[in-house]
Amino acid sequence: MHLGLTAKTTLEVTAEDTAIAARSGDVPVLSTPRIVALCEEAALAALDGHLADDETTVGMRIQLDHLAPSAVGSTVVASAKLEKVEGRRLKFSVSVSDARGLIAAGKITRVVVERERFMEKCL
Repeated sequence: MHLGLTAKTTLEVTAEDTAIAARSGDVPVLSTPRIVALCEEAALAALDGHLADDETTVGMRIQLDHLAPSAVGSTVVASAKLEKVEGRRLKFSVSVSDARGLIAAGKITRVVVERERFMEKCL
């Protein structure tokens, strides 16, 4: 695992991605929960091929500023960059933009876990 790993994910906003669909508001624009999920997807993509077969990461902390709306039909791109590794904690900077510019920015912390051992905690 090394600093600077990056990835991007792209989404064309549909009615299923809106605040109305997510039940997080009553306007037909890209929802904050969908932006969070898109940022998590980008962080996971940055780690692709960099974990052992028995490892995965789980979300621990999300700090996000949702700065501007994005309409149905627009294309948004989420970017993630691994900024810091603290033991098993991986800290990413994330941003989301559309054709008009930046719509969200923040930080995500994910933790490396052994998949089987982690799932045993659910029992």
